Amino acid sequence: MSNHHVKRLMLLRHATASWPLGVGEHDRPLTGQGHREAPTAGKWMVEHGAEPDFILCSSALRARQTCTWVCQELKDKAPTAKLERELYLASGTEMLALINHVPETVTSLLVITHMPGVQELALRLASRSSDEEAVMELAMEYPPAGLTVLNHSGPWAELDGRDAEITDFVRAQVS
Repeated sequence: MSNHHVKRLMLLRHATASWPLGVGEHDRPLTGQGHREAPTAGKWMVEHGAEPDFILCSSALRARQTCTWVCQELKDKAPTAKLERELYLASGTEMLALINHVPETVTSLLVITHMPGVQELALRLASRSSDEEAVMELAMEYPPAGLTVLNHSGPWAELDGRDAEITDFVRAQVS
């Protein structure tokens, strides 16, 4: 790998969404449970000094609502999210294509998106040096508001397969 500074990529599945009658798939809102789950990723970021300096967020309502809760936890460190229609139900490959175009000035990126693409991408990027327990946990189940944290030492444009180290997999903790 090159001698670029280490970059952090955080992949967040939106929190639990409802299926109200008469509401299109793209406009599904969070449930009460989802509203309680969504802030947990932001809390984890603040507690671990892992605040993103750029956010790519699916344009779906449930992803936007999750983003709002995360940003409330980040407070004044929350960047303005860029809504991406292309992240809506995207495959891991489609998500990666968007990430590959992130400016090099971004050192910590949060992507808020959907299953199964988020899980597919996390597993695709996992290097051999990844935390084995985190990889196994996200491979078995990637729950709503699940967050994968990866480090990559090259340019965003070169991020591809097995070249990012998974350091953490965080599950929403709600009561």
